[in-house]
Amino acid sequence: MHELAFPLLVGLILVALAFDFLNGLHDAANSIATVVATRLLKPVHAVVFAAAFNFAAYFLTLAFPQLHKVAETIGQGLIAKELVTPAVVFGALIGAMFWNVVTWLKGIPSSSSHALVGGLVGAGVAHAGLTGVQWSGLNKTLIAIILSPTIGMILAMTVMLVTSWMFARTGSRKAEKRFRALHLVSSAAYSLSHGLNDAQKTMGIITVLLFSTGHLTGEFHVPHWVAISCYIAIALGTLTGGWKIIETMGSRITKLSQHQGFSASAAGSIVIFTASWLGIPVSTTHTITGAIIGAGTARRASAVRWGVARNVMVAWVITIPASATVGAIFYWLTTLF
Repeated sequence: MHELAFPLLVGLILVALAFDFLNGLHDAANSIATVVATRLLKPVHAVVFAAAFNFAAYFLTLAFPQLHKVAETIGQGLIAKELVTPAVVFGALIGAMFWNVVTWLKGIPSSSSHALVGGLVGAGVAHAGLTGVQWSGLNKTLIAIILSPTIGMILAMTVMLVTSWMFARTGSRKAEKRFRALHLVSSAAYSLSHGLNDAQKTMGIITVLLFSTGHLTGEFHVPHWVAISCYIAIALGTLTGGWKIIETMGSRITKLSQHQGFSASAAGSIVIFTASWLGIPVSTTHTITGAIIGAGTARRASAVRWGVARNVMVAWVITIPASATVGAIFYWLTTLF
């Protein structure tokens, strides 16, 4: 157990909730890019819609408590929880927030999830060396970097092909009307899955902080007040929106029809719900980007602006190393005081 004055504990929890808010702001594009790009909803309406379903994920976890496995992975599946200190938590959060702010200002849809993973691993290694790393948890997270956009892309292409066959004999105007309704439903599902997976990452950080300071004992579990605080924070962040990233996600990678928007968000929600069930802190940004590329490619490969997609992928590769480096630096800075 690591002693920590109560005001400092409260301060660290507020920093964690600030990261959660920034996560929602940064990743608002994930939830609403397709509905904005297709003009299904106006931008202001879209962020309210997404934020509402981000928060609705809280009620989903009340019905299915096993969906909190992602918080367990972050809290004890990357760095051994007995090695986590308040300084490690501080370094992890600042590393992740630094990278989020940089990519947000540049309009790059990088992963808040992997920024937090990188920050936590970087600060954890700086504190205890490589022996503290839980390789099974880290490896499945790293594998998901590759698999989530790939599966999202394949699923989106599959949904496009199957629904094209199903509506082959339907008039274009009637089909468009149906896809508008389906797109709204799939976007709601995607926002729900986004809130479910991403809010848990902050829950895991706050919970392991409480364990490390002796405020929680017994088996790893997320207190109710931690869960609802994190869902509120991410929903408020989504309400603020990340307009530069929305432009990149919604129109610069490929132009979307209602059919493609439905296919992308449906595929993305399937991947993220599955990852949440398995306890994998998957990147919602990676997943929906892969799904958008898949939906665009199903129309024709030239519909995708591969130069923009390549720049996004480069940001993915450097996210964990960059945030890990910053996390380690801020951990070391805390040791000077």
